[in-house]
Amino acid sequence: MAQRFAIERLDALARQAAPTPKGVPEVLFVCTENAGRSQLAAALLRDRLSAESVRIHSAGTRPSDHIDPVAQRLIGELHLPSCGEFPKPLTAEVVDAADVVITLGCGDACPVLPGRR
Repeated sequence: MAQRFAIERLDALARQAAPTPKGVPEVLFVCTENAGRSQLAAALLRDRLSAESVRIHSAGTRPSDHIDPVAQRLIGELHLPSCGEFPKPLTAEVVDAADVVITLGCGDACPVLPGRR
């Protein structure tokens, strides 16, 4: 998981620094633990749109150490692609690389992200 998280962060940094426009929009779902709401939202969007039309990420302001069992069960019952996801912390590079940031019920824990829709 640490290797995948490092790759995601490095990929986000590369997309930020790229002088050419992005090919597809980046959507970031954020909740407190990145264990339920944001994981489900990301899985639903992945199911509806192809990887060629949007890049989807999720993160948490205080990430859990595992995905909530209820969320895992729902993802399975709905036959949604989980892509081996795991809770990840919200980092500046992932936010900066995102075109749209969607916060899901984290209240004051979700930061105000200037310059992001």
